[in-house]
Amino acid sequence: MDVIETIYKRRSIRKYANKPVEKDIIITLLKAAAAAPTAANCQPWEFIVIDEVEKLTVLREKLIFARYNAPVAIVVCGNMKLAFKGPAREMWVQDCSAAIENILIAATSIGLGTVWVGAYPIESNVKPIKKLLDIPDYVTPLGIVFVGYPAETKEARTRFDEKRVYWQGYEPNRKHRSKDKPITGHY
Repeated sequence: MDVIETIYKRRSIRKYANKPVEKDIIITLLKAAAAAPTAANCQPWEFIVIDEVEKLTVLREKLIFARYNAPVAIVVCGNMKLAFKGPAREMWVQDCSAAIENILIAATSIGLGTVWVGAYPIESNVKPIKKLLDIPDYVTPLGIVFVGYPAETKEARTRFDEKRVYWQGYEPNRKHRSKDKPITGHY
């Protein structure tokens, strides 16, 4: 599968086969994550891999938005001791997001399914993850990537919309549909 095809084929998978993901495949996904671009090469990311049934069960019980039956969860965190200092500190979010996207694309390319569940900046999502996984104060979970062999298929697609593309400058009078949904702790 070429890269563009893989990107279009990447979809959020919410149903997984009852089949474990091999450790060497998980390592491959983590290596792909660590190949992501990072501001000034800070590499603030850290990864917590959960593949024990008991720990996954507790994670699902504690987080209503994380109730997928995937056999693996990768919690992608930003370590503030590794992140930029000062006003650029929040760049860790982009760095870790790029790492997550690499996991999603790599998994798709090898026939796995994934779903990215956000945690940061919603404190009601971050707090139970930190508590469950004994994450220290200077580390923040950005999100969870559930990984497994898919038990559902979805067509490849892109959501390209010409109305969202501007050439040479922004056109503020262009009309868009808005999704005025409040952000809550649940997705």
